[in-house]
Amino acid sequence: MRKITAILGLIGIISFQACEGPVGPQGPPGLDGFDGQDGVNIVSEVFEVEVDFNDGNGYQEIFTFDPAIVESDVVLAFIQWENDGGTPIWRALPQTVFFEEGVLMYNYDFTSGDFSVFLDGPLDYSLLTSDWTDNQLFRVVVVPGDFSGARIDWTDYEAVTKHLGLTDEDFTKIELKK
Repeated sequence: MRKITAILGLIGIISFQACEGPVGPQGPPGLDGFDGQDGVNIVSEVFEVEVDFNDGNGYQEIFTFDPAIVESDVVLAFIQWENDGGTPIWRALPQTVFFEEGVLMYNYDFTSGDFSVFLDGPLDYSLLTSDWTDNQLFRVVVVPGDFSGARIDWTDYEAVTKHLGLTDEDFTKIELKK
């Protein structure tokens, strides 16, 4: 009995799915929708800073965001590590260098109002040559909170700039206010 009921049920389902009627008449044209508000274009803020680390500035420099960034934004910092035939090589901070005398780290931190780049680590910084302290070039990228969950290697300078649509011309060079 169950088999017959199952077979009849299957036939009934197939027959109802195959039913099609004629197409009905065209309805009246609808009204055009109202124009909505323009969307917001989310753009990253980017900066380039050159720093001379020395005893006078405590081996750090602080730069102000003007205006302040949104609390959900994330700040990334990269140091120009070297040049390869005129092409700059950027590395994400923190960046660590080992010396016989100790360990040097180029590091950074940020708040919604400022960011700083500084030397860190157990090392007497006065022993460093000017190659390690003078004319150090950093690029800082403020990543809007909307992008922070994206699947990207945030330590890869090329991937970050490509993902955010940035070019070298987008980086605003900011000078220290003396």
